[in-house]
Amino acid sequence: MVRTYKCSFCNRDMNVGTGLMYVKNDGTILRFCSSKCRKNMLELKRAARHRKWSSKVPAK
Repeated sequence: MVRTYKCSFCNRDMNVGTGLMYVKNDGTILRFCSSKCRKNMLELKRAARHRKWSSKVPAK
């Protein structure tokens, strides 16, 4: 059985061996499916609920 992870920003499923893993100084592991998600969360400090392409958009 293949293990899957969720992207920390857009909540998309990823297989092991794909995506990016970022470890913070406090030991928290953040996993990203793409550099687009990594940049939006870490560099631009955006919230996923405000992005239309993210699956964490609240339902209307």
